[in-house]
Amino acid sequence: MTTPPHHPLDIAQAWADQGRSVAIATVIECWGSAPCPPGSHLVIDAKGQFEGSVSGGCVEGAVIAEALRVIETGRPRLLEFTVADDLAWQVGLSCGGRIRIHVERLG
Repeated sequence: MTTPPHHPLDIAQAWADQGRSVAIATVIECWGSAPCPPGSHLVIDAKGQFEGSVSGGCVEGAVIAEALRVIETGRPRLLEFTVADDLAWQVGLSCGGRIRIHVERLG
């Protein structure tokens, strides 16, 4: 019996090995209030299933939505959420901070 992978990158590889389309979101920069440090990962498949974390609350919902587009188009995206953005209030960064997240398709 094999133990299922726990690290998001191992999960991403396992999902890809199963033939699932996968995107990886990686925190590349944080400033101020951000719950996950640089290097944190969120993996998403084409059905919207995900493992890991790059932030909290609605930020992750926005990242998952963008990841689905990345899976579809194959074009990587650089996402930035800041307190100055209208979107920041919508996705939960209203307490201050900035987070930059790179999203790319695996394979």
